[in-house]
Amino acid sequence: MSVVPDSTTEPAAAGPEVRPSPTRGRGLALRAAPLLVLFLLLAAVPLFVAPFTANTLSRILIFALFAVSLDLLVGITGLPSLGHAAYFGIGAYTAGLVSIHWTSEAPVPVLLAAAAGAVAAAATGWLAVRSGGVYFLMLTLAMGELVHQLAQRLTGVTGGSNGLFGIPSVRVGGEPLTLAGLLYWYVLAIALLGFVGLWLVAHSPFGSTLKGIRDNEPRMRSLGYSPFRYKFVAFAIAGGFAGLAGGLFAGLVRIVNPTDTGFTTSALILLAVVLGGAGTLWGPVLGAAVVVLVRDTFGPQLDGHGPLLLGVVFVVAVYVLPRGFAGLAGLATRRRRAPGGAA
Repeated sequence: MSVVPDSTTEPAAAGPEVRPSPTRGRGLALRAAPLLVLFLLLAAVPLFVAPFTANTLSRILIFALFAVSLDLLVGITGLPSLGHAAYFGIGAYTAGLVSIHWTSEAPVPVLLAAAAGAVAAAATGWLAVRSGGVYFLMLTLAMGELVHQLAQRLTGVTGGSNGLFGIPSVRVGGEPLTLAGLLYWYVLAIALLGFVGLWLVAHSPFGSTLKGIRDNEPRMRSLGYSPFRYKFVAFAIAGGFAGLAGGLFAGLVRIVNPTDTGFTTSALILLAVVLGGAGTLWGPVLGAAVVVLVRDTFGPQLDGHGPLLLGVVFVVAVYVLPRGFAGLAGLATRRRRAPGGAA
């Protein structure tokens, strides 16, 4: 006997219906809102500050991008470098030479600067990342000093110790950006794209693998990963973003010196990463702001004792904030989550 279901028969269960979680959507909106407010505040800065302040903020954005590119090596991959300024300087020289001999129309100089930094990092990284620890530090230091010496000796290309000067202003749509506010907006736009690119790299499956190699390289190797390949690609990416920052720097100050490729610049940017908190990406932004302000703003007011003040700040930060400025945010989060803590 066949059973024919009538209209009152309930249909079979098709499984639970998947619906977007409103809580998740609200959480994403709450996290995005502060970033949007911060962007609007940064975009409005030139409307309310003097040209010198806008120029200083442009420097902070550039060195923040430079610091975050180094943090991809130091904090995410576990490769502290003492020669990262070499790729920053190569990018700066590339952008300057392109602007002088070809075009200063944006974004051509900075794109070629990023490409030059990535190529230079790939050419040197295949050797450097085969080592580790103090050997990696010494190799990156040697490579940085090699680039520094080349910048001093190739007078016909780099200008030697006098620097590469006469770099024309950045042009957008054929119009030169001579006003500090307009140049600040240009730097802000390119820097934000750089920050987003580095964030995407760090939070991708590729970035997760880099963190695994940083924490336990032998285990990652036993799982079938090739640490050399991942570290090599990370080294090249970091060099590319450092070159991008160098290209922005050349367009801002319109002069490039061999010092921009040397150990001093590498040490300062590594200091910014340590001050801000390695591995956080946003912490080095704060560290770069401190370094630039102490070096370029407070230093001249202290009769040239800016490096001494920066050293004191670093020593105090190491003892008081061993995890950098980012450690303060982590401490506040742990206190909120602790039993009996604030909601």
